[in-house]
Amino acid sequence: MDLQDLRLLAPEIVFILFALILLLLDLMVKRKEVIALTGLVGVGISAYINYRLVKMGWLGGVLQDVFLFDGYSNFFKLIFYINLVLTILISLRYMKIEQTSYGEYYCLLFFATSGMMIMASAGDLIVLYLGLELMALSTYVLAGIIRRQRRSAEAAMKYFFLGAFSSAFLLYGIAIVYGLTGTTHLKGIASGLHELGLLNNPITLLGLVFFIIAFGFKIALVPFHMWAPDVYEGAPTSVTAFMSVGPKAAGFAVIGRVFFDAFAELDIQWSAILVPLAILTMATGSILALSQRNIKRMLAYSSIAHAGYAILGIITGTAEGLVSTMNYLMIYTFMNIGAFSVVILLRREDLLGEDLEDYAGLSKEHPVAAALMLIFMFSLTGIPPTAGFIAKFYVFMEAIYSGYVPLVIVAVLFSVVSAFFYLRVVMYMYMKEPGERVELSMSGGMGIALTITTIMVILLGIYPSLLLEFVRASVLG
Repeated sequence: MDLQDLRLLAPEIVFILFALILLLLDLMVKRKEVIALTGLVGVGISAYINYRLVKMGWLGGVLQDVFLFDGYSNFFKLIFYINLVLTILISLRYMKIEQTSYGEYYCLLFFATSGMMIMASAGDLIVLYLGLELMALSTYVLAGIIRRQRRSAEAAMKYFFLGAFSSAFLLYGIAIVYGLTGTTHLKGIASGLHELGLLNNPITLLGLVFFIIAFGFKIALVPFHMWAPDVYEGAPTSVTAFMSVGPKAAGFAVIGRVFFDAFAELDIQWSAILVPLAILTMATGSILALSQRNIKRMLAYSSIAHAGYAILGIITGTAEGLVSTMNYLMIYTFMNIGAFSVVILLRREDLLGEDLEDYAGLSKEHPVAAALMLIFMFSLTGIPPTAGFIAKFYVFMEAIYSGYVPLVIVAVLFSVVSAFFYLRVVMYMYMKEPGERVELSMSGGMGIALTITTIMVILLGIYPSLLLEFVRASVLG
């Protein structure tokens, strides 16, 4: 390892250093907001270093390309930066209400994001696994960080046990591939499978299935989704917002990296497996969300359905399909965190703000909050001119170009079904009479987060090329 290698690792090194600083800072400061603000500084420094490295053209690999610093990984790191910044902003007031620990909370957010960044840059299965476990172990603890709440502890336990189950499948897949090819390097696996004539070997396909199971858990594909509703509902809402975007994007990052690099010549096989999973995921997420009265649980099933839509770009097996999925994930970041931010707005000491009835008549008491929720619900539904429409339109068109017309028809039908539970929230806000008066838990950080998410949802809906061209440049160079 030389100085060039250390430069390419600098963003991750800075992140881990700031995670440790935040933990120590908790012992030294009385005003706990300082911890969050220091965290924002850390994100800014890491992002600036990342930007300077790209600007100076220092792209490449570390230690024989086991860690990759390229356009693909940097795009996902941008999602992780945005996810972390927005989570910190919406946590400032929320963590006070929940009266929970500060230092370890922000420290774990940083460690989890570090794991995601390592996953996106992994050019080797061992590095991928290390990043995944760093992310997973941190999010397990975050889900149960409010120790006095039974549902939070229950969410953490369910997430931990099912996460360990998926990790075992990933390790089995790595062991099989290593046994066949003698390497864990993604490019080496691709060349090994081709040169040794193992592309149609049943053991190779078994290893591929294990990878799909492991990654399917991380992005909540059906039937590996069973953890999501309970964990989303039981975890603190700020953590739910963080988990609904970061780990999901990291899961898609490694799917793109592993399938397009290591198993590129098996695209017909993994596409054939992913097609029924995508249909099941869209169906299960959309149908089960219809009966949910808890907003967080409804958004959990919504998140499952969105994973089904986003995976269509991967199924195509093309670079443009991958671009469409990455575009979808960036837009999903803004509209999903925006929706959870409004949920947090309703949280106070005597009200969770999670029941559908809590939103009755919200437009009469808090018209701005209701209007923001309406924008996010429209975007999640896919109604123009919001960014959610562009996300779905582009991924559907790429699937059509690749010959998956029946699959797109199914996706459109379930998008129509999803309109019911999204627009039901709007109906409650605008057509129901208000019950008990609801006071909003507004803060400066929350205002900034809502402003950013709202502007981006509208801007990317009106000018989609702003993001699309950036994504294409990241993937296609």
